[in-house]
Amino acid sequence: MSTSTQILVLDDSPAIVDSIEMMMELEGLSVAKFYKGSDMLNALNAQPKPDVILMDMWLSGEDGRDICRTIRADENLCDIPVLIMSASRGLEQSALDAGANDFIAKPFDMGDMITRVRTYIKEI
Repeated sequence: MSTSTQILVLDDSPAIVDSIEMMMELEGLSVAKFYKGSDMLNALNAQPKPDVILMDMWLSGEDGRDICRTIRADENLCDIPVLIMSASRGLEQSALDAGANDFIAKPFDMGDMITRVRTYIKEI
């Protein structure tokens, strides 16, 4: 994996974002952190596309499924793999129906999360 591999993490919990960032960076993956969906969507249009987006389903005032639908509707972004995380395990199908490539239940196992993220990274 190249250090230019970019994982975009969106969660309104700084503790979760920081823990994911630490683990991904230990794996040699670069992380861009966001706490609001609107900030992430603006950044997606202003920077090179990330290899994977890892985001929470329930954000303060925002629904990750709506953000996922917005990404899927944008022809420049629609091919980015999106993994949605949630403590609401019963919502896996609804995340997939919104266009997510995968669903990760919280609390998550870091090893499992890294394995799942790596399956969606396109080798350079």
